[in-house]
Amino acid sequence: MASTMRKVSLRNLAAHKLRLALTVLSVVLGTSFIAGALIFTSTMSNSFNGIFDKVAIGVDTQISPKTTDTNAYGAVESLGVPDSVVQQIQRDKDTLGVSQVVPGYQAVMTIAGSDGKALPTGGAPSMGSTWVPKDKALDPDGATILPGGRAPRGPHEAVLNQSAAKRGHLKVGDTTRVLVSAGNAKPFTVKIVGLVDMAGDTSGYTEMDFDAATAKKLFTDGAHASSVQLGAAKGVSAETLKQRITKAFPGYKVQTGDEVRQENKDAINSFLQIFNYILLAFAAIGLIVGTFIIYNTFSMIVAQRVRELALLRAIGAGRGQVMRSVMLEAVVVGFIGSVIGLAVGTGLAAGLQAVLSSTGTGLPSGSLVVGPAAIIACLVVGVVVTTISALAPARRASRVAPVEAMRESQTDGSASLRVRTLIAAVLAVLAVVALAIGASGKGGNAALMVGLGAVLTIVAVVCGAPALARPVVGALGVVLAKPFGKLGQLARTNAIRNPRRTAATAFALTLGLMLVAIIGTLGASFKGTIDRAVNDEVKAPLLAIGTGNTGALPPTVSDEIRKVDGVASVVAIHGVSATLNGKEVGGNSPGGDMTKAAHFKMIKGTANLPPNGLVASDKAAKKYHWSVGDKVTFNGRFGKDATVQVVGIYKSSALLDPWQMGSAAYKKLTPPSMRADFVDLILLKDGADRSAVQQKLEDITGSYLTVKVQTKEEFANSSAQQINQMLVVLYGMLGLALIIAVLGIINTLALSVVERKREIGMLRAVGMLRKQVRRTIYLESVLISIFGALLGMVLGVIIGWCLVRTFREWLTGIEPVVPWGTVLFTLVAAGVCGVLAALWPAVRAARTKPLEAIADV
Repeated sequence: MASTMRKVSLRNLAAHKLRLALTVLSVVLGTSFIAGALIFTSTMSNSFNGIFDKVAIGVDTQISPKTTDTNAYGAVESLGVPDSVVQQIQRDKDTLGVSQVVPGYQAVMTIAGSDGKALPTGGAPSMGSTWVPKDKALDPDGATILPGGRAPRGPHEAVLNQSAAKRGHLKVGDTTRVLVSAGNAKPFTVKIVGLVDMAGDTSGYTEMDFDAATAKKLFTDGAHASSVQLGAAKGVSAETLKQRITKAFPGYKVQTGDEVRQENKDAINSFLQIFNYILLAFAAIGLIVGTFIIYNTFSMIVAQRVRELALLRAIGAGRGQVMRSVMLEAVVVGFIGSVIGLAVGTGLAAGLQAVLSSTGTGLPSGSLVVGPAAIIACLVVGVVVTTISALAPARRASRVAPVEAMRESQTDGSASLRVRTLIAAVLAVLAVVALAIGASGKGGNAALMVGLGAVLTIVAVVCGAPALARPVVGALGVVLAKPFGKLGQLARTNAIRNPRRTAATAFALTLGLMLVAIIGTLGASFKGTIDRAVNDEVKAPLLAIGTGNTGALPPTVSDEIRKVDGVASVVAIHGVSATLNGKEVGGNSPGGDMTKAAHFKMIKGTANLPPNGLVASDKAAKKYHWSVGDKVTFNGRFGKDATVQVVGIYKSSALLDPWQMGSAAYKKLTPPSMRADFVDLILLKDGADRSAVQQKLEDITGSYLTVKVQTKEEFANSSAQQINQMLVVLYGMLGLALIIAVLGIINTLALSVVERKREIGMLRAVGMLRKQVRRTIYLESVLISIFGALLGMVLGVIIGWCLVRTFREWLTGIEPVVPWGTVLFTLVAAGVCGVLAALWPAVRAARTKPLEAIADV
């Protein structure tokens, strides 16, 4: 009997190929995203590991400062290793067991291509560094100057990595402009005397090397090395040398070459892991949506096969055998979908890698790595998700009594909704409480409470949507279907005939659009906050900002701006990094009269900032218990300590938080080689033409490569554009869930047409035209789609509104903004998707032959 039931299951699948294909496609879309994410990140990890395996080859020990971070304004948080340490190692080489000492000097640098514009890196580093001749290099087989080039000599010669030269259309003998991002650097011209084949030369990576003397002058304060690499003497192991150096110089970070390579690998793999989690999160959303589609499909299949299953029961099949029969179908569907999903995911990963590499994103190229993790995850997730989705329908199938074989009607969807509606009501109340508590607070705990409310809301919708389907779809039918007369009435009746099915079909769309609404509300709120902050708080009509990797402006830019005719003054906003009470803190220091460039809403004291003074926001004052007149000591991480006096407290704002420090204190805390500006606020003379001055500023700052001069409006718009780009990426990832949702509508309508074959045949027999049949199916699909979209939009905006309010802890002045344009566009798009989803089922329904349908028993 077991063998017979297996044959029945497999033949049933084979007999309904179209139904099988649609169900498999739901699995394919979800599993392919998982496979693609795992394969892509594994490939990137393998490629980066291959690159970093070639880094620090021949290095037995490396000495570097313990702190080498880069702050938010682009200043490198490290002076490096003092020359005195390098000299002492040179003197004590024999005692320490050192054979070779190679100090290195490097910093962030921007390089112009042949067109005079900064070379794009796609986020990869753009560095200036030291060229080490082969006779002094610890790895003589490392970086190699290609034929036709030579090593750099003097302050105006350099060698450039081969991929960067190709990207910038530069060759040996060309001259180009370069700029160091921090310190008092100005753009200068160098001649490229060689192209270099080096490890780490990815599609976006840029490195220009100078001789040691030039690199030390350009990239340090002249008294430090960025790092020092050591070779061990014969008979001394790398670990032994590390221990000796650590003992002799305890204040520095000492690593073996293997540890340097592993640290680089760990850093990039941590980033890739985060990226992987993001991709998998969107894949999970797609799978959740697919779960409801598969559940809906199997529910309808079971309902349509009531007589068949009852007949099997009548001839001796047990409940367990019927249930296992349906579950076997689910396993087969899941396995087929997983295998195809793995293949599609591999293609997606290959395509994504090719696109990113060709667009200069800085990611390395390499062969695809289809590892066991991707294969196992894809197969397990696909089969498990499909099996779980089919579990409830399978149990329902096992309960079909033999007597059902003699009945004509199908009973799916006729059970009471009372219990699940009561559960939904309780969950909805808990969700409202959680959302209200979260929205009334701010910070991480409040955001977690909103997240809990969102989860409760989703579960409440799953339970309560069938109860909502009848009244909401009924009301929509009155409005949308009424112009179509009896056809509209029939479509409305069909849509609410089985509320469970309508709710399950619509929920797939609800979940995806709920996330769209949440993201849209966050994006609209962030853009609104930026726009208000710039318009309300900034007085300066023009701003200069950095567009390089660090976003920093060299301090010399403000000096150039001051020379332009029509400029009254410039307030350069410096980034300040220090420690306070043992904790790292950051703030700003204006290089000029900040009251002329920005609006301060003073609460106490004055906004006039003395050289050793501090004005703080009320939020910062409350956090650190500051009052006007208090003296506060900041500890310089690499400079001197500075004691400042609090002279004023202002109302917290998005642009001015958390505090502003006087220029003298800033200079004590920040060594010259580490100074950089975040933005330059430019004030104009009375009567000066803003457009004309802006053009002059663009001309004079053009040589700095990464400087952009904007009006307040342009600055706000460019910030909004960056947010829009992020939203497009997120919407694109959510597109997977929406595609699955539309497929679910197609699947449900197609199966519904099969289920109502006799009914449609009867309607055709009494005079309904084919176009009227199609129109009825279109309207039914539109009603289901708009129901799902409306539910998702309303709930998403509410959750997004609550979530935005929790951000007040981190972003002053942020207020929720409802993205009405997104809401309206989504509702219209849902209607259009409903029509498109119904095209094929409607055509199939219209082709129903009346006599055959009526005769079909």
